[in-house]
Amino acid sequence: MERYPIIYIRGYAGGTAGIDSQVDDPFYGFNEGATHIRVDGNGDPRFYQFEGPMLRLLIDHDYKLLVHGDQEAYLRTADDGAIAPDSIWVYRFYDQAATTFAAPPHQNIAQRVFSSIHQRVTADGFDIEEAALGLYDLIDLVRRKTSADKVILVAHSMGGLVARCMMQKTCREQERTPARELVTKFFTYGTPHGGIVFGSGVLNWLEETVGPAGADIFAPEKMYGYLTPGKTFGDEPRSGQFDPQDLADALDTDDVFCLIGTNPKDYGPSKAVVGPKSDGLVRIENAYVRKAHRAFVYRSHSGRYGEVNSEEGYQNLRRFLFGRWTVKVGLDGLTALPDNRDGDDHVTWQADLRLSIRGLPVVLSEQRADQYCPIQLDDELRRLGDSPDHPVPLLSTFLLDPALAAGDTGDQVRHGGRARYSLVLRVSKLIQRDGLFNYRDHLEQVFDWADTLIVDVGPNTAQTGIEAFTAWNSSIGGAIDAFDPITQGLNDAGQQNTPVQTEQSDGSWRFGVSLPEVARKLEIFGVDARLTFEITDRDGPAR
Repeated sequence: MERYPIIYIRGYAGGTAGIDSQVDDPFYGFNEGATHIRVDGNGDPRFYQFEGPMLRLLIDHDYKLLVHGDQEAYLRTADDGAIAPDSIWVYRFYDQAATTFAAPPHQNIAQRVFSSIHQRVTADGFDIEEAALGLYDLIDLVRRKTSADKVILVAHSMGGLVARCMMQKTCREQERTPARELVTKFFTYGTPHGGIVFGSGVLNWLEETVGPAGADIFAPEKMYGYLTPGKTFGDEPRSGQFDPQDLADALDTDDVFCLIGTNPKDYGPSKAVVGPKSDGLVRIENAYVRKAHRAFVYRSHSGRYGEVNSEEGYQNLRRFLFGRWTVKVGLDGLTALPDNRDGDDHVTWQADLRLSIRGLPVVLSEQRADQYCPIQLDDELRRLGDSPDHPVPLLSTFLLDPALAAGDTGDQVRHGGRARYSLVLRVSKLIQRDGLFNYRDHLEQVFDWADTLIVDVGPNTAQTGIEAFTAWNSSIGGAIDAFDPITQGLNDAGQQNTPVQTEQSDGSWRFGVSLPEVARKLEIFGVDARLTFEITDRDGPAR
């Protein structure tokens, strides 16, 4: 797989005081790691250290972080084509708005007090469209110096909006190069693609009208001005004219991945006004581009328990950039319930979903009711646009080729070169009456159906395609890791004991796995209810 330069773009720093603090970090915070409290085999809390996403890219994929005193100056003085494409660059767009790179002016006490207050509520020198133009120039410079035809953009929070402004507006003005010819992949951590919306109408008005420290750029209506060619900041769209979560065909959404945080508890004061169903700042429904790949992780917007410095974030990023196989999973054969009513009760069905991959100490993605983001099956059946109703999309993910991973570390290829992942599904019925929960027949924390599908995927024996093995955990007698592939030694009761027969189409393989018979007895599922899989080899149909 071809390697491209990676450009990191940081998020919102607040007023000038916050900017001055951030520019002191040589890598704008992307070098920060984390520690986790995990439980060992004795049930005791243990220390677990994650080095940080930037350091892990250097370790896992031999990328280079070239600084030499000033990254941009180093780029400018290098000969064209002299720098390796597998390099990492940090877009330091905040430097021009900082006050720490010049001698402070002489001020009396009153001036110093006023200046201190001013720097906390304003961000003089920062403009999102100027930052987007600077990103365009940096991409052009990196491409020339590395001879790479495209770059990868990795952005946190507002950094994703800077990138989108560049792709959707800057690139489409003054005969500049289109974004599709500049960017190969775009990954965002907690970017407010749909804006930042508070629970208070007064705060929303304040954000849009006053915008302390430049916060008005997050007002959904204001986004129209810097995401639309020919418009200026402050222009507002007519009703129905603008969808802030639409990438407007600036980039293929299959090349976009949005990491969505679901933990508001470990963030700052904004969590009190943004509320649940958020990462503490960005609401879950606003944290993605329509039709893009997504993962949901129980992490906050930033900080010690934030998305950027989490291993969950890094493992999703790594697989999106370097994974060999794209896996899309859907749920087909659902039965829409007439009016979703049972007498005076309103009935809905929810599904919890969790994705785990063999060899990782973290969950790659999870949508759970207790984290305010279950899959609303009834809503998905009715939804159009980015979520087609047949099948209901559950997730998309990317798998590394174990053979390549072994080559990087010198280890032997294990498991016959197969990657293993698991999908935990838990389905429950929710009953409400007059807008209130009806607990008359309810059993708390008991699901109407729950099971785990284990999937092994890898090249077939002839190395001309893909084969997959699947089994429901409820049919496995013994430890999961004792079965390799997962169907080895199992009988035919309720599963396959041979590789799933796959249909090849344009480099993709498609197959279905029926839900267990006990699941298909639920009224939300039809007799043909099944999980659908589409696996695409990014290296092509043949190895």
